[in-house]
Order: sequence, then structure tokens, then C-alpha cells
Amino acid sequence: MQFTGDDLFTDISFMIREKDRIGLVGKNGAGKTTLIRLLCGLEQPYKGDVIMSDDVTIGYLPQEKNVNSTKTVLDEAMTAFEEYHEMERQLAKLNEELSDRTDYESDSYQRLCEKMSHLNERLALMGGHSIEGEAEQILIGLGFDHNDMQRPMKEFSNGWQMRVELAKILLRKPKLLLLDEPTNHLDIESIQWLEGFLKNYYGAIFMVSHDRAFLDQITIRTIEISCGKIYDYKCSYSEFIERREERIDIQKAAFDNQQREIKEIEAFIERFRYKATKAKQVQSRVKLLEKMDMVQIDDQDKSAIHFKFPPAPHSGKVTLELNDVSKSYGEKQILNNINLLIPRGEKIAFVGRNGEGKSTLSKIIAGVLDYQGEVKLGHEVQIGYYAQNQQDMLDPEKTVFETLDDVATGDMRVKVKSLLGAFLFGGDAIEKKVKVLSGGEKARLSLAKMLLFPTNLLILDEPTNHLDMLSKDILKSALLQFDGTLIIVSHDRDFLQGLTNKVYEFKKPHIKEYIGDIYDFLEEKKLKELDDLNKKQKTVQTNSDASKSQGKLDYELKKQNDREAKRIEREIKKIEEQIESVEQEISEMDAVMSNPEAYPNINIDNDWYKLYAEKKDKQQELMNLWEELVG
Repeated sequence: MQFTGDDLFTDISFMIREKDRIGLVGKNGAGKTTLIRLLCGLEQPYKGDVIMSDDVTIGYLPQEKNVNSTKTVLDEAMTAFEEYHEMERQLAKLNEELSDRTDYESDSYQRLCEKMSHLNERLALMGGHSIEGEAEQILIGLGFDHNDMQRPMKEFSNGWQMRVELAKILLRKPKLLLLDEPTNHLDIESIQWLEGFLKNYYGAIFMVSHDRAFLDQITIRTIEISCGKIYDYKCSYSEFIERREERIDIQKAAFDNQQREIKEIEAFIERFRYKATKAKQVQSRVKLLEKMDMVQIDDQDKSAIHFKFPPAPHSGKVTLELNDVSKSYGEKQILNNINLLIPRGEKIAFVGRNGEGKSTLSKIIAGVLDYQGEVKLGHEVQIGYYAQNQQDMLDPEKTVFETLDDVATGDMRVKVKSLLGAFLFGGDAIEKKVKVLSGGEKARLSLAKMLLFPTNLLILDEPTNHLDMLSKDILKSALLQFDGTLIIVSHDRDFLQGLTNKVYEFKKPHIKEYIGDIYDFLEEKKLKELDDLNKKQKTVQTNSDASKSQGKLDYELKKQNDREAKRIEREIKKIEEQIESVEQEISEMDAVMSNPEAYPNINIDNDWYKLYAEKKDKQQELMNLWEELVG
């Protein structure tokens, strides 16, 4: 597939190949969503063409969509197979048409056969014998329970309905997935499931995301839109950031050299403009300036919120204590007898699937939701609360300036404009009414409003929603410097990494504590599952050997353990040799990617990148196996 055109994009072209894994990046307003809509035919270019093979099928997931379905969750997901049933009807019609034909050598007959072959391939790919089971499997992967399958769609929030839309796209198995912020409505467990699904997806993936960890897990190619141009990098997002900096540095050096050259030429022209003996040289240099292709430095999006939280007022050693806190909505128990003791300075992450009670407990602690039990705030504790729907709590009729000025007190009144400037509201923007602001602008305004009051307990519920990567990094930096107590609800692993020292996992109606940051938590969950499996295996073995005498059993177990230990030792050595070999191959391929000009005989094409991805997967697979054996 190829796209070419101008206007928003000037003479750009690129191809998406089978099994490509592409992340589309660029500053806000660069045209990422527009490009995706062009690819799926929802918009048309003024010039140029979107060229697509006849057999390419597309699955497009927008950032937001009004579903308004009257079906149950499972029935709505099953509408993904309307294409399947339509193909069955087409095949029946083709079979009937071919049975009446005798012109077996004609072009039209061959075209019908090819169409029939293509339809059969698509039917086999979609699989008709187990479509309901597959639909339920994907829905569960995206966070639904078995009990949710027969619940009406209208009982779910827009975020959960968007999960059903994503499930429908995955069930259709299009050759090209176009995903615009696919993790927006997912929790950590669902994101990890989606990562695993997309890694093994048979077709091509082209997506926009502000989730750095998600991009790094899936993409092996990054396309950047900058200044109306396309820059195509054969690498993941994190590596792209490094390469882009190198590109900008090269552009700056070339720009400076060109500017010096221009000044020298202009000085020569000015000096000898009126000398007849130099007229020919002067004219030559004038033409040289006219024909010169000016070096352009790509515009980097440096606009981002810039702030730090004020010092936390002094408080007692205990910030918060919860005793037997419970919460129900009718017969539905969300929290049951929650007991917590949070000392001053603790940094805590609330994680778990959506609907497990994270936001509910945040609201209870913040004092905006009733409950059963006891919540005791420590001495002089002052709460700053950022709700998941914080932007909806703003008065739409107030201006940006009024939103802060009406609640600012004391010294903060004279700092309102400078505070708004730090959150990218400068000039006439402070006179905009809240109702005309974008989601990102409302999020920034809500964060700015929090800084008007000194706090020593921050409760943040999904604060990174609608923030770009640069703004998320600056918010994280400010939170790392915050010297009070922090409770944060987020599904963004990259944002949480290193930010918290304790994780509470929510599985309603209970919660479980894990010490460490988000990656420690994820790793411990995997280890506990392996431990549980080992315990089950030992139990089975004990039961089966119960009839043996204890002495003989001990002897046999010792022999078995010795043999197993030697086998594991040999296996570890073998795996270490394989890891060393794979790492050497990857290192050689990294050298090719970093300096392709030095390897003119190597054809760096899609198969080459596929091989590179396979070697990286093999390396990770071997490392996981090695860690399991050593552990």
C-alpha cells in the first residue's frame, strides 16, 4: 500500500508490507489521525493516491465512537462475523455460476476461480466452526467476565463499549489493523493481553499511541510526521527517539554550515556588485543563491506543561488509616472490609482491571463518596484530588482565567497568569471558555487548579489521560520531586515505573499489597503463578506415591532429584550457549541498522526485519527459560 500527496503532507510516500508493525508518531496537529482516516478511506487526499491491493481488508479503531447498541455484549461481538456469512453467500453464488460455465480457458472464468479461492482463504482464516468461543475468548482477554456476555451493552460505560468494538475488529482478522490510541480504555491486564495478541497477529499493524511501553513491545518500525514530511525508521519508539535527536543534530550542523556559506556569498556579491571586472562572478553567485535548496530543521514539539508541586505541608507520621471500609451499589459489593495504614511519604499505585474498585476507593479517601467503615486522616493532612472525570467538573461557562482566579486565595491570586502559562495557556487562550477546550486542555487546566492549594496527600485517578508523552514525562518528574504522600491510579506502565514503592492490586471486593514498583508487581504475579503450579505438581506426586514405604520413597526421590539437577545443569549450559550465539547475531544486525551504508551487500527489506524480530523474540524466550531454570 502506498500513499502520496501534498497540502497537509507534502510529496510523502511510504508502503505498508505484510506483517509490518508500525507506530505513527508526531506532534499534536501533525496529521496522524488524518493519515489513518485517509488510509481507511474515510477521507480523500486533494492530490495523490492511496493504492491498495484488492485483497486487503482493513480494521479501523478510532479514539472514540458512539456505539448505541441494543444487543448483549456477546451478540454485539458476533456481528463481527457478518462478513463471514456474507462470504458464504457469495461462495454459494459463485459455485452456482461456475457450474453453468463451460469456457474454462477464458479470462473471466479464471477471475471467478481466483475470487472463489480468495473467499475460501478468508473463510478458513476467520474459522466458522468456533466463532462464538473465539468471540468470548477475546472479550475475556479484553477484561470482560463470563457473566458479562449476556448483559446488555447499554449497561456498560463508553470505555467498555469501545472494548467490544476492538474485539469485533480483532475477530474479523483484517489484513491491516489501523488503531488510533487502542489502549485508551484498557487497564494493565488488558493491555498486556492485547500486546500478546498483536505480537502474534498474522497481518500488518499501523497505530498511533501515547503509551511508550506498548509501542516498544509491539512496533519494529516508527514513522514520524514532521513539517509535512515522513521520516521512516526501522526501529521501535525508544530507539527512534535517539535516532531523531541524531537527525536533528545533523540538520542543525548542516543549517549552520549553509548559513555561513550564504553569508560569504552575500558578502562577495555586496563587495563586488558595482565592479565590471567581477560582474560575471557576481552573477554566478546570485544564481547559486537562487538555486540553493535551503536546509530546514524539523520542528520539534517543545510545548509541554512545566511545573512542580509546592512543598508539602508538615503532617503526622501516619497519613491515612482505613478500618473495615466497605462499599456496595445495591447488591453489588465493590469493596469489603478494606484495612490500610499509609505512613507519611508513601508512594502507592492502585492497579487492577477496570471496575474492580480503584476509583471507588480513591473517591472514598478523597471524601466525595459515602461508605461503611472508618477513614481516619492523619494530623494536618490536606488532600489534593484529581478525578478521572476531573475535566467534567469544570464550569463550562467560565473562562480559563476565571476557573483559577475565582478560587485562588492569598499570594496565589497574583500568580494565576504565570501558572496558566506554565500549563500552555498564554495570551488570548486564558479568555477561552472551558466548554470550547479540548480534552487535553481541560486536563491541563484541572492539573493547574490543583496547584492553587498546598497538599501533602495527592490522589490522582488516571492523570495521564489526554496528555502527550512530553507532558506525561514532565508530570512524572514533578511527582518524583513531590515530598508528600502519593496515591495514583493508572494503567500506564511506563509512567508508573520508578514512581511508586508499593502496589495495591484490586480484585473486588478485596485488595492485595505488593512491595516495589509496577514492574516488580508484574514479575511477582508471574512467579506466584509458577509457584502455585509447582505446589500442585508436588501434591499430585505425593498422592500417587502414598502407598510406597517412606524409606524407598526418600531413596527414589533423591535419585530423581540428582538426575533432575544434572539435567537442569546441562540445560542451563546449553541455553547459555544459545543466548550467546543469538546475542552475537543480534549485535551484528544492530551494527547493520546503525550504519547501513557500510554494508552495501546486505538487502535490508521486510524479510530482514522479520528475521531481526524473530531473533529478538528468540533471545527473550531463551532468557525467560534460563531465568526459570536458574530460579
